[in-house]
Amino acid sequence: MQSKATTVRAYLRDLPPDRRQAVGAVRKVILDNLDKDYEEGMCYGMIAYSVPHRVYPAGYHCNPGLPLPFAGLASQKQYTSVYLMTCYAEGTPDEGWFRKAWAATGKKLDMGKCRIRFERVEDPALEVIGGAIRRLPVQACIEVYEQALTGSSKTGAKKLAAAKKKAAAGGRAKSAASCPRKEDGGTEAGVRGAGRRVISVRGYQRCPGTPRPRPRSC
Repeated sequence: MQSKATTVRAYLRDLPPDRRQAVGAVRKVILDNLDKDYEEGMCYGMIAYSVPHRVYPAGYHCNPGLPLPFAGLASQKQYTSVYLMTCYAEGTPDEGWFRKAWAATGKKLDMGKCRIRFERVEDPALEVIGGAIRRLPVQACIEVYEQALTGSSKTGAKKLAAAKKKAAAGGRAKSAASCPRKEDGGTEAGVRGAGRRVISVRGYQRCPGTPRPRPRSC
């Protein structure tokens, strides 16, 4: 069942102790290696990390009212999951690096598309997850996203161009799933970097024929 928590603090508070420990350990590694221009918040009932509109005004191409997704962290029924968008496409340099680095630790990798699953706090190779986060600062994330989008289909390229044009004109496109920004007192305790805002957004959508950056469907 998806969490109905609207803030990261509330999400962590609602977890059982063992899951809170596991999620907290991975979250610390993510925050310790996260580019300062990303933002942490809630999306689709999980902790999400995204490129905010203040950095990338065009937003997510299927719904420019939503920020560009980067990573996710969730406590699910049978396991805890980490979502890394850079590992979604097989055969890419980032996906290849991740598998090789994880194998070098001797730990078992349970991975499907961009989702890494584990049951116990000692199971994941935390240093590899941190490395994957550190390898992709915000500007690199934007470049990878735009290259994948424009190379996937003419429709994707058109949507990207339209979103950029809309943003340049001074306003993000509004839709029924427009992103409501709910602040948790301005900052989240334990978040690395002064002034990092904590937001809550609705789920990402996917357009047919385009990359699937939605964490829930990886």
